[in-house]
Amino acid sequence: MRTTEKTLTPKLVKKLWIAFILLILLMGSSYIFITGYLTHKHNQAITQRVNANVAEHVIQEKFQNTAPFLEDGSVNKELFGDLMHDMMAVNRSIEVYLLDKTGEIQYSVVLEHNENEPSKSVSLAPIEAFIEKGGTEFVLGDDPLNPEESKIFSAAPFHIDGKEGFIYIILAGKEFQLISDNLLGQYFTKLGIGATLLTMLFAALIGILSIWFLTKNLRLITQTVRKFQEGDLDIRIANPEASDIEVFAHSFNEMADTIVDNMDKMKSVDTLRRELIANVSHDLRTPLAILKGYVETLQIKRDALSEEQKQEYLQITHENIDKLSKLINQLFDYSKLEAEQVAPIKEPFSITELSHDLIAKFKVLAEQKSITLNLDNPEANCMVFADVSLVERALQNLIENAIKYTEIGGKVTLSLLKKGKNIEINITDTGTGIPVNEQPFIFDRYKQVNKSAKKQGYGLGLAIVKKIMDLHDTTITVLSKPKEGSSFIFNLPAYQL
Repeated sequence: MRTTEKTLTPKLVKKLWIAFILLILLMGSSYIFITGYLTHKHNQAITQRVNANVAEHVIQEKFQNTAPFLEDGSVNKELFGDLMHDMMAVNRSIEVYLLDKTGEIQYSVVLEHNENEPSKSVSLAPIEAFIEKGGTEFVLGDDPLNPEESKIFSAAPFHIDGKEGFIYIILAGKEFQLISDNLLGQYFTKLGIGATLLTMLFAALIGILSIWFLTKNLRLITQTVRKFQEGDLDIRIANPEASDIEVFAHSFNEMADTIVDNMDKMKSVDTLRRELIANVSHDLRTPLAILKGYVETLQIKRDALSEEQKQEYLQITHENIDKLSKLINQLFDYSKLEAEQVAPIKEPFSITELSHDLIAKFKVLAEQKSITLNLDNPEANCMVFADVSLVERALQNLIENAIKYTEIGGKVTLSLLKKGKNIEINITDTGTGIPVNEQPFIFDRYKQVNKSAKKQGYGLGLAIVKKIMDLHDTTITVLSKPKEGSSFIFNLPAYQL
């Protein structure tokens, strides 16, 4: 008993797992980064909103009784020293700057204790935007100590003793930045560890569910394919439209139908091949037996036979050799057509001239039976686009067949008639005709409608004609009534000069 096999290979499952884990890790990393970034911005926005009026309060409280400038116009450094001391006692991250109306830095205590080269001015655009919105919107301004960075700030204008400018306060100075970076690093570490563990857990759960869900239809299709492989040729994937991989399901069903159809055709071909071999063997046996009999008679009685008898025996032998030759040629031709080894080489040619040549060729054979052989061609010249050698072979078989089955004194007519974009070719005889019940089968391989000794045929002529018509993408039809003759009609595309 065969054991149950896995429908999915470990390699496929491994690839799916890796894909899902990488996807979840990427999502987790993106989540951590976005969360940290937005959290940092959120904290900055809150800090700025809470301290939006700090600069205004400084102006109202400190500049009320003491001017920020001395009588000589210089900055009151003592005032700003006390101011910075008072504010840093509350918040060590605050940095206070005195700006003129152009944004030039007039004074700041932090600048006197800074080793790096600070900026000498601050951009007024963020300050003006902040003041215009009353500190209700999140705005970043220049950091004089770190010109390449932007910080949250509070700002307010002043007009004292004829001097104008701004009090510009950095709410998150250098010390704040150091503390923030340290805490943010710790936060990211904790968040990263937690997110990694959660990611692994969710990746496992999502991976298991996703692989099961995504491969559900694949497992079903794999089982169906395996049953088909084991010989259940009728099995198909049910409701392929409902499958997650509809294209593959349809493709398998179509492939299975094609395989089964080809197998049926192969069986049919094999059956017909056996019938063909049996029929051909019979037809080969008859002329061979006749040849052998007459040759043996000539060998045994050559001295007792008269010259007339010898000539008669030789004539019979010659006729049977011709029969054998024609039969073998037909077998070769049909085999090539059946194996699709013949490809039509289409070209424009005159079907009228070809018909005249064939009429002349079969004239002698027709006269031997007192049969009238005519060409009915109302057009001056009919040109077609086809393979001239194949069309010639088809017409030869049809004319020869018509002469063979037409009684002495009968008539065979080859007519050409232009109909639209086609030329209709019609071979009509006044012969014995074909029974209606046998007409659908006359183009089958080796089908003979008349088994009488006189009309015994090779059984391949009309089958070859049918194959030639197939190569030209056209059809041939037969119109016949018993004792009233037959008409074989087909069309070829007309060639426009």
